[in-house]
Amino acid sequence: MNRLAATGLALMSAAMMLPAQTQNPTFSSKVEAVRVDVLVTEDGKPVRGLRAGDFEVFDNGVRQTVDFASAEQLPLNVVFTFDLSDSIVGERLANLREAGHAVLGALQKDDQAAFVAFNDAVLVGPGLTSDSGLVRTAIDRAEPTGNTSLVDAVFAGMMLAESDVGRGLVIVFSDGLDTSSWLGPKAVLDIAKRSDAVVYAVSAGLASRSEFLGDLSEHTGGRLFTIESTRSLSAVFLEMLNEFRQRYLLSYSPAGVAQDGWHQLTVRVKSRSAVVKARPGYFADR
Repeated sequence: MNRLAATGLALMSAAMMLPAQTQNPTFSSKVEAVRVDVLVTEDGKPVRGLRAGDFEVFDNGVRQTVDFASAEQLPLNVVFTFDLSDSIVGERLANLREAGHAVLGALQKDDQAAFVAFNDAVLVGPGLTSDSGLVRTAIDRAEPTGNTSLVDAVFAGMMLAESDVGRGLVIVFSDGLDTSSWLGPKAVLDIAKRSDAVVYAVSAGLASRSEFLGDLSEHTGGRLFTIESTRSLSAVFLEMLNEFRQRYLLSYSPAGVAQDGWHQLTVRVKSRSAVVKARPGYFADR
């Protein structure tokens, strides 16, 4: 478990015992290498076969040397973070479970998955495991009730995604506005700036009015889908997984920039008119 995940899980436990206004999570870690998940497309289709030398990375405007660029099928840590408040019933619940099953069925043997359900509280279980049957059972057994702790659940999902070696993908679904979280949206967005996990989110119903999931997806280099019906949810989830597998993982050691504060990132592909999607930056602490 890395320092961010270990600190985060401890903070999550503490958060459940403190009033919301006291929450101001902070982290401290020296930046030695920066990982950036990057999606490269041309005409809407992923571009394959690129190498480290094909990328340009600027950290606060300073050109960096890309040490590593891989599009290999590295193991994934997929964390389902599902709204199971009292509005998720009937067809909506059935479609959500089916979508979770579809992703589990598409995972590869070295991938891991975990499940986070949220209503009045955040319920984690199981943690990251290669046994998809355990996660499938947890999804099927979780029953909707109560209100919506979306912000707290996203925090837990990001921490789980980084609790083991692998590329972290957090799949979030919600149809409501947050009504029960201890942590504030700004605090969790600040945490997202320190995390390597990528968040792909689906909003429906009242959740579409919230800026939180859009901001979260943007900060992590992911994507937000807004839907009117959950009937196509399995297809949306599988599109998320497939797109994530098409991404490159870049790594570089920051040079010529400060060791703390906000670092704006710009990622380009040389000699191509490609569209590059990546997180806009990261927050480093000395």
